[in-house]
Amino acid sequence: MTVGNFDGVHRGHQALAAAVVQEAREASGSSVVLGFDPHPSRVLSPERAPATLMTLEQRAEVLGGLGIDHLAVLPFTRELSQEPAEAFARSVLCEALGARVVIVGANFRFGRARAGDVETLRGFGRQLGFRVAGIEPVLQDGAPISSTRVREAVARGDVTAARGLLGRSFFVDGVVVQGKGRGRTLGIPTANLDPLNETLPGGGVYACAVWIPAEPGPPRRAVVNIGRRPTFGGGALLLEAHLLDFAADLYGLRLRIAFEERLRDERRFDGKDALLAQIRLDIAAARLLLEKLPGTGL
Repeated sequence: MTVGNFDGVHRGHQALAAAVVQEAREASGSSVVLGFDPHPSRVLSPERAPATLMTLEQRAEVLGGLGIDHLAVLPFTRELSQEPAEAFARSVLCEALGARVVIVGANFRFGRARAGDVETLRGFGRQLGFRVAGIEPVLQDGAPISSTRVREAVARGDVTAARGLLGRSFFVDGVVVQGKGRGRTLGIPTANLDPLNETLPGGGVYACAVWIPAEPGPPRRAVVNIGRRPTFGGGALLLEAHLLDFAADLYGLRLRIAFEERLRDERRFDGKDALLAQIRLDIAAARLLLEKLPGTGL
């Protein structure tokens, strides 16, 4: 098993998961990720807590795809944060989960005041009957990959950098809701999404892949705008997706949008004709980019 929040399930998390899966298969055991909900920062310092990259359901899905058998979720409370490191190792890792091998990052800390580290855990393991291994961080551009780095890349709209850190495209799930219908009046209908994710890419226009639950097989190509519609006077932040070569009703459906490439910033145009001309250029650019992008099935 391994322990952590695994928000984003980035390449560093994937290295831990791969080691856990390998150990479990060799021992004919189960592979387990122990996570926490809510994120500890939501309890200990809510004013500084970052938005999460993934929902708990998404984390379970991606970890399952990596071969993890179980995601065990421990409710995080102030009382848990005050539990001594030895008590956590004994009551949670040993007694509740029956750990035989615990694999963590080399910088892993746990217990009250984060007093426990890998060596502390290794000592507890000798007493309690489990083996402990520490894995060095996975580096990208000379620095450890972290959920913070992924958030920063997504926030500035650099979905290419985010993909390098995640090992896959950053995605958002959402339910299609009723919009104002402006896209349809322009001849370019859009699906307005109410996102389930807390984190969205920075405002702009993106070439995306979109999965529709009722459609098996490869995703659809799409141009997605995240912004406030400055050409029409601004307003609330919206996520709008125009699916290429698609005209069916999507209201009420849950879609998954994977952000493949950023096309441009959102900006104000001098009227709907200028906006429409730019949208047509965006569609052409998205077609070209998505045809060349490997690994999406597009």
